[in-house]
Amino acid sequence: MKPMTLVTILTAAVALTACQSERATRDVPVARAQPTGVEGSWVDPNGIVSTFSAGTFTTRTTDTNQLLASGTYINTSPTLVEINMTSLVRNTQSKVNCALINPTQLNCTTDSGSQFSLARKA
Repeated sequence: MKPMTLVTILTAAVALTACQSERATRDVPVARAQPTGVEGSWVDPNGIVSTFSAGTFTTRTTDTNQLLASGTYINTSPTLVEINMTSLVRNTQSKVNCALINPTQLNCTTDSGSQFSLARKA
């Protein structure tokens, strides 16, 4: 190979390498996983907060954080929950069945037939 041809090829290779830039890494937004099941905090239309955590259920006021009811819960299916609770306000025990309508809405019926809904707290 002639020295001039070799110099031309090397020059072209260096020129092509200079045209390449480092690829900038792009931060990909991480999608927030949709919560599953009832674990977490829920609020009723009056602002009362109910919390489900590892089989334990509590209901508290938002202003003073006073405990209104407590108990346990079990998942009877992926979308159905059974709560056994004691109302500290009425000093009564009751069973509540709840259906997870979607990840943000829980519709409940007490053993006396009263119905209420809870919305997942953001």
